[in-house]
Amino acid sequence: MEIREAKASDAGHLVRFINMAADDLPLHFWQRSVGPEGEPWAYGKERAARETGSFSYRNAWLAELNGEVAACLLGYPAEDTPGPVDPDTPAIFVPLLELEALAPGSWYLNVLATYDRFRGKGCGSALLAFAEDVARSAGHTSISLIAADTHRDALRLYQGRGYREVARRPVVKGDWQVDAAEWILFAKPLGSERPAQ
Repeated sequence: MEIREAKASDAGHLVRFINMAADDLPLHFWQRSVGPEGEPWAYGKERAARETGSFSYRNAWLAELNGEVAACLLGYPAEDTPGPVDPDTPAIFVPLLELEALAPGSWYLNVLATYDRFRGKGCGSALLAFAEDVARSAGHTSISLIAADTHRDALRLYQGRGYREVARRPVVKGDWQVDAAEWILFAKPLGSERPAQ
C-alpha cells in the first residue's frame, strides 16, 4: 500500500469518496447548488480541484493498492475558536457544524472512505494511523471526526483505535433520503509519540 498526497487530477476520485463518507449528502447539496438542469458531479469535482476550501485536494491523501486508488483521507485543522453557526446555513448542516465546534483546535478528519472492492484490506486503519501522524506533526494534541450511527464498521474501527464519543446530534433530513438518525462526534488525544502497533 502507498499513501500519497492527492492532486487536482484526482478530483473524480475525491468527489466519490466525499460523497460515500456522508451518505450522499454532498451530492444532495451539489444538486441543489446547480439546480435541476445542472451537473452535480461536475460541480463537486470543480470544488475538489480548487486550491482552497475544506474539500480542496490539498487537504486529501489517497491510499493505493497495486497502483489503483483504493481509499481516501481528507482532513484539516479545526478552528481554535469557532464562531456561532451562520443563520443562513441550511438546516441539514447545522448539527455537523455544532459538533465540529465541540472539538476546537483539533485536527478534523472529515472524510475516511474506501471503495467497496478494497474493503477489508486495511486501508481504513492505515489511513487513520496516517491521519494521526499528520495531526501530530502539525502540532495538534487531538484529532476529531464525525460519523453517522449507521456506519457500524467505521464506528468499530474508531473505538478500537481509542476514539471516544463526545456528543451526538440528530440528523436533519429534509428531502435528503438517509437511514442515519444521529451524527456522532468522536475525539482522541494525541501523545507526542505514535503508540506501538
